Amino acid sequence: MGWHGRLELDYRRDGDTTQAHDRHDGPLRVLQRLYPEGPAICHHVLVHPPGGMVGGDTLDVALALGEDSHAVITTPGAARFYRSRGERAVQQVSASLAAGARLEWLPLETLAYSGCEGENTMRFELAEGAQTIGWDVLALGLPAADQPFVRGRYRQSIEIPGRWLERGVIAADDATLLASPLGLDGHKVMGTLWFASGSPLPPARREALLDTARAACEGHPLMRSTGATAPNDAVVLLRALAPRVEPLMDLFKTVRNRWRSVGWALDPVLPRIWTT
Repeated sequence: MGWHGRLELDYRRDGDTTQAHDRHDGPLRVLQRLYPEGPAICHHVLVHPPGGMVGGDTLDVALALGEDSHAVITTPGAARFYRSRGERAVQQVSASLAAGARLEWLPLETLAYSGCEGENTMRFELAEGAQTIGWDVLALGLPAADQPFVRGRYRQSIEIPGRWLERGVIAADDATLLASPLGLDGHKVMGTLWFASGSPLPPARREALLDTARAACEGHPLMRSTGATAPNDAVVLLRALAPRVEPLMDLFKTVRNRWRSVGWALDPVLPRIWTT
């Protein structure tokens, strides 16, 4: 039997303040609640004390954001899927955003150790006028330690119902996917950054978000392995491949900051945990 952790986060706007309440069961909890931008935006740091997941573990994160609330959620370190004897380790994130709510889902990278059987599922339900900026960054094996991903399987799903659904399976023995120029082309790190809305984005704003992402990629070391697209009128994506985590996260942080300005007229305030 593995760990089963569940964390419920409930955000409600009370006057000028986004109030937050949490409830946890098992080894997953809130480390800090901060307001570095003032009371309207709640920054949360989530921690998983065991440090990673093995076969049989399940982590559930359930988020509910009330009207006009704003939450920024991150982690102090990488999520880890360790080697498994066959059972699957599962992380599930489910978020529901009411009208006018904003969610920034900004966890640090996920490490898929060689031999893992991992599954990471994210679902963001957006009401009319709700919006989210988020990312997912995956490293296969331990690129910094030169430990490749030679065994195991990693499954992933990102969904905004009615707007965008992306599912994929990365198997260590799938040489075509891992090595082909039409796949990962030998890169060990992959990431997706999104700006999504529960209602169509005005064309001018959608183009401004795309232009902003493309401008940030211009001249960046990862320029040749990035691409910004809008699969529909409510979702803008930036995808990137990299040999290491650091340059990809550097790019995503830059674009997230600029999207905040273009999309929400907010300053580029970083979670404090990233600099401590």
